[in-house]
Amino acid sequence: MNLGANQRPIRLAGSGKRDVRTQFGALPWRMADSKLEVLLITSRDTGRWIIPKGWPMDGATPAETAATEAWEEGGVEGKLSHMVVGFYGYLKQMDKVDDLPIVVAVFPIRVKRLRPDWPEQAARKRRWFPARKAATLVAEPELRQIIKHFDPRALR
Repeated sequence: MNLGANQRPIRLAGSGKRDVRTQFGALPWRMADSKLEVLLITSRDTGRWIIPKGWPMDGATPAETAATEAWEEGGVEGKLSHMVVGFYGYLKQMDKVDDLPIVVAVFPIRVKRLRPDWPEQAARKRRWFPARKAATLVAEPELRQIIKHFDPRALR
C-alpha cells in the first residue's frame, strides 16, 4: 500500500509573515555491505550536517519537492517514496526579520546514483555515514530520532 499515492500538487497562497512554515526534506539512503547509510550534506551558511530540504514548489507534490531538493543540494538521483517517515522542527535564522519556525516533512529516497556535478556543489559538501553516526551529527533532536529509527523495510 502506498500511503502517499493520494498526494496532490500544492497550490501556493499567501500566509502571514510569522506563521509556522512547512518545508519538505529528503532522507537519502542506501544499503552498503548490508548496513544502512544516510547521505548528509552541509548547510550553506554554517557547514552543519543536514538533510536536503526546501520550500514547497508550486505544482509539485511534497515528495517531488523533496526529490528536487536532494538533486539540487546533493546531486542525488534515486527512487523516491511518497511516505512521510517523520517530521521535525527548527528555527530558520533570518537576516532582517525574526527567525521563522519551520516544520519539515521527511521523505526517504533510495539513492541509485550520486551525480559528480550538481547545482549547489560549490556551496555544499556531501558524505555517506552509517545511520547511527548520521543521527549523532544532525542538530535537531527530532531529525536524530527519524534517522536513528528509519527502517527501509517499512517502505515495502
